Amino acid sequence: MKFPNEKELEKIRQEYPVGTKVQLVSMCDEQAPPVGTIGEVEFVDDVGSVHTRWQNGSGLAFIPDVDKVRKL
Repeated sequence: MKFPNEKELEKIRQEYPVGTKVQLVSMCDEQAPPVGTIGEVEFVDDVGSVHTRWQNGSGLAFIPDVDKVRKL
C-alpha cells in the first residue's frame, strides 16, 4: 500500500468528513463486516485509513482505493 501525501490525505478527509454515512460494498479483510453493513465515519488517520463505526459494532477502518464503500 502506498501512503498518501498531505494533498491526497486532505482529499480523503474532505471526501469522508466525520459523520459521513457509508455502506460497505467490499473489503479485503477477513474481519470485515458483512457486505451491505452501514457505518459512520469517525476520523481519517495519518495514513489515510477511514475509521468507521459499523452498525454491527465493528470499528474496522476501510482504505479508500482498496476497499469499496458507497456514501449514503
